[in-house]
Amino acid sequence: MNLHSPKSSFSPPDGEGSVQVQLDPSDAIKGAKVFAVYGKGGIGKSTTSSNLSAAFSKLGHRVLQIGCDPKHDSTFTLTKKLMPTVIDVLETVEFHAEELRPEDYMFEGYNGVMCVEAGGPPAGTGCGGYVVGQTVKLLKQHHLLEETDVVIFDVLGDVVCGGFAAPLQHAERAIVVAANDFDSIFAMNRIVAAIGAKSKNYDVRLAGVVANRSRETDEIDRFCDQIGMQRLAHFRDVDAIRRSRLKKCTLFEMGDDPEVIQAQNEYLRLAQMLWDGVEPSLAQPMKDRDIFDFLGFE
Repeated sequence: MNLHSPKSSFSPPDGEGSVQVQLDPSDAIKGAKVFAVYGKGGIGKSTTSSNLSAAFSKLGHRVLQIGCDPKHDSTFTLTKKLMPTVIDVLETVEFHAEELRPEDYMFEGYNGVMCVEAGGPPAGTGCGGYVVGQTVKLLKQHHLLEETDVVIFDVLGDVVCGGFAAPLQHAERAIVVAANDFDSIFAMNRIVAAIGAKSKNYDVRLAGVVANRSRETDEIDRFCDQIGMQRLAHFRDVDAIRRSRLKKCTLFEMGDDPEVIQAQNEYLRLAQMLWDGVEPSLAQPMKDRDIFDFLGFE
């Protein structure tokens, strides 16, 4: 991966004034369906990603989930532990990637889901895009993507730079997780803009929004109607979902309570829909001032 300025001839910039981490074409993920999950910090991206990975596996697909957050907590409900990150294990061999084995950084989780935590640079240093790039390079070098049907990137909070947007260079569809509130929808609008910028040079397209931790979806639906995107699924604020994180397990291991079964079925429906193919949402995000005025009540 290469950093380039907007004046570089490698490819046009993703947006006005952009300085982006560029994808080396040889690092492109081929053969698997690739999804990137974004959303406001704390909205439930890792819960959504892990349960979606479990749902894909329940449908018989070979799944790889890649956590892209220095907290490296994306996959612990699948593996029942905090895994060492790719950056952690690279440091132990002084970044001589050829000395690593797949079992050093990839672990099998619930129902065969393979789990990798990319990690990130120390706070205030480095670039998240570099970390994502090194992770994909390792996976390709060890031929770990060749027998994978679905790859899910679970990406940290708000997209504020090209590094955090790097998974969009690999993904076929991007999914936004949001609650039915001002802050989530405001953040979603900015993420939609980032996806639109990446779609100028890469194959990624916006799939839509997953409404999470919300009894109602009226504000999400109003926003979607305004900018032209679709709601893919709705997960209510079910206590079993919160408790599953505390129990370090997926929702598919939480018994047969009717609310749990309903949520499981919604994840299975979402996974099947994504596998079958979702038409991209040609959304047009609002300016910050416009969405500020749009959201809420008179």
